Amino acid sequence: MNNKYIDTASILVILATLILFIAALFVKGLTHDLLLEVAIFLVSVKLIINAYKNTQATKSINNKLDKIYEKLEQLTDQSPPSDR
Repeated sequence: MNNKYIDTASILVILATLILFIAALFVKGLTHDLLLEVAIFLVSVKLIINAYKNTQATKSINNKLDKIYEKLEQLTDQSPPSDR
């Protein structure tokens, strides 16, 4: 699966957490323990969202560094050779 937004590991974590959450609904029922299960599910989703944002930020920084490197290469190619 080549998804540009969510990687395979994140999808597996979401699915596993969702399956465990649904299983907890059947085992625990609709009690106050359900709030704990919901909190765990939301923490997992939040961690995955943060991982995605970090990946996007890293890609952006790498692109900017690549552009800086290209500019430096152009400047060094244009400068005359120094006489020693």
